[in-house]
Amino acid sequence: MPFATTDDGVRLHYEEVGQGRPLVFVHEFAGDLRSWDAQLRFFGRYYRCIAFNARGYPPSDVPESDAHYSVERAADDIAAVLDHLRLDHAHIVGLSMGGFATLHFGLRHHDRAHALAICGCGYGAEKDKRARFQHESEELADRFERDGSAKVAERYAEGTARVQLQNKDPRAWREFSDRLAAHSAKGSANTLRGVQARRPSLYDLVERMTKITAPTLIVAGDEDEACLQPGILMKRAIATSGLVILPKTGHLVNLEDPALFNRTLADFLLAVELGRWPARDSRSLGGDAHGTR
Repeated sequence: MPFATTDDGVRLHYEEVGQGRPLVFVHEFAGDLRSWDAQLRFFGRYYRCIAFNARGYPPSDVPESDAHYSVERAADDIAAVLDHLRLDHAHIVGLSMGGFATLHFGLRHHDRAHALAICGCGYGAEKDKRARFQHESEELADRFERDGSAKVAERYAEGTARVQLQNKDPRAWREFSDRLAAHSAKGSANTLRGVQARRPSLYDLVERMTKITAPTLIVAGDEDEACLQPGILMKRAIATSGLVILPKTGHLVNLEDPALFNRTLADFLLAVELGRWPARDSRSLGGDAHGTR
């Protein structure tokens, strides 16, 4: 079982398949590397695909203190996996918590990103929702420690932006729910306190986001309401970004409609490889409804 070791001594379990340009997948809070199975099967035909379990998600190590968890460390952990595999650059794709880590990778390691795909990114980002998100993250951490992952999963898996998967593909939803139920309660609690509750608001990162030059794809489901406005924010801030809204879709964009997600991501990566994903034309900014300035 392969592991990469971070600069603070945490071992991260990873899997890889395929050959070619490295393509790294970063999972969400309620998932793990298995969440990307449909993508590894498809993109493994064309890329060297790598997925790993974040710290706190066995068989990766579970540091005991939440001081060892943060969104900055999550970004640096992506770099640690690249370092272990002796890769200078890669395409990085992340969902939700993994989307935040992907964005921060672009901020902290911009010279190592061929491209960024930031998916389902936005929970707790809006200023008027931040305090509530932090409070709920702390409460959920307490529930993981008090009740265990299996009990928490019963309710969490039926969240307002996850029932779409349950309705579309009950089997895939059950698989997702069962995996969540088996997560480390300590790892989940520490991740909630260290990564989720403490990460900065996207609205405080706008100036830094304007410095991102890597081709960037932003993906959100149209029924994942917490990610819609943050998606527009990132689109406006990152000149090299494009925004895709998937119809009748919730939070788990890659699980709900793998074929559509894979096609969207594949088209983006092809455009990047061909040098056909330019920065936004400045003439498109600030116009009125009639196209005048």
